[in-house]
Amino acid sequence: MDLNFSNDEQAFRQLVRNFIVHNLPDDIRHKVTRGLSLGRDDYLRWQHILHAQGWGAPSWPAAFGGPGWSATQQYIFDEESAAGGAPRAVPFGLKMVAPVLMQFGSPEQQQRHLPKILAGEEWWCQGYSEPGAGSDLASVKTRAIQDGDDYIVNGQKTWTTLGQYAQWIFCLVRTDTEVKPQRGISFLLIDMASPGITVRPIITMDGAHEVNEVWFDNVRVPVSNLVGTENQGWTYAKFLLGHERTNIAGIGIGKRELARLKRVAAQQIKHGKPLLQDPLFAARIAQIEIDLMALEITNLRVLAAEAERRTPGPEASILKIKGTEIQQAITELLVQAVGPYALPLRRDAMAEGYDGEQVGPDDATALAAGYLNMRKLSIYGGSNEIQKNIIAQMILGL
Repeated sequence: MDLNFSNDEQAFRQLVRNFIVHNLPDDIRHKVTRGLSLGRDDYLRWQHILHAQGWGAPSWPAAFGGPGWSATQQYIFDEESAAGGAPRAVPFGLKMVAPVLMQFGSPEQQQRHLPKILAGEEWWCQGYSEPGAGSDLASVKTRAIQDGDDYIVNGQKTWTTLGQYAQWIFCLVRTDTEVKPQRGISFLLIDMASPGITVRPIITMDGAHEVNEVWFDNVRVPVSNLVGTENQGWTYAKFLLGHERTNIAGIGIGKRELARLKRVAAQQIKHGKPLLQDPLFAARIAQIEIDLMALEITNLRVLAAEAERRTPGPEASILKIKGTEIQQAITELLVQAVGPYALPLRRDAMAEGYDGEQVGPDDATALAAGYLNMRKLSIYGGSNEIQKNIIAQMILGL
């Protein structure tokens, strides 16, 4: 197993690096590298630029409009995008529902949705979690009952990320209550403009509007929007979650944020010396860097296995657990590095017309919000506790 990059792959890395340097708008790069919030227009503007280059969907095969890159090229693209300060692609259309449609969707569904997802003309959100069905996803209760050529959907979804922007939602719905829970679930594509859908914001503890509740009140959904076969949605759901967990590892982002941590720690002074020279703090940074390097090797082993046409198993769970733990540890040390400046006086949080000085360095502006927001990583996409159960069953045989 060769984990080194070939000469062609190194040349590809330089090609991607040059493109990002010359094409990523400065205002978007500034927001990403400072940990500031991105809006819908920021994400779509970068997606349109990538699409014009033919790189709108790095993981898609050429047959569906993707560049047809290998898994290693996709990894390099993600790593260089993160290092260059590019936004992470919103995954719900490109990396979650699109692979399901390619694998299980009808030709009509593929032709209807995939080109618009690729072009950034359709924004999707995920309808998995419910108040009583988070980690125990098979407990979904949102019902879909067939009535002629339609399903009638009633129920509630929660923690719907960026649902306020979405034109479509892919949902797990219960279509049979008389069988084992996993065997009575179907996978529906629902137009968010359908009568009976209500989106209510959930303001998280960092003050952001990122997630929502979505309510369905007698929403009529054409039967043609059913993906695959009725009551087989659990199979498609697991297929989708495998893609989500691998993407959550975020090694490229981890490298960028680790570099940011070192920069911030070098600027902070403790006992007359840069914090980066404090033995205890430096040791904690070193441990994170070691963990990140080990995770990268694991990820490269997964890529090598894919190149040899071996299907990855529970490695996706390992990447999810360790990747999220590393990202959380970095944000924790960032907050500790700047101390009280992690709660700065922010102009955009003051009354209109305020023109006073900001307290603390620019780098500190969003650190507290970033720390609070990153607590979610170990919960969504299947909690880390659930991933440990998967590893225990599939690797340890417990």
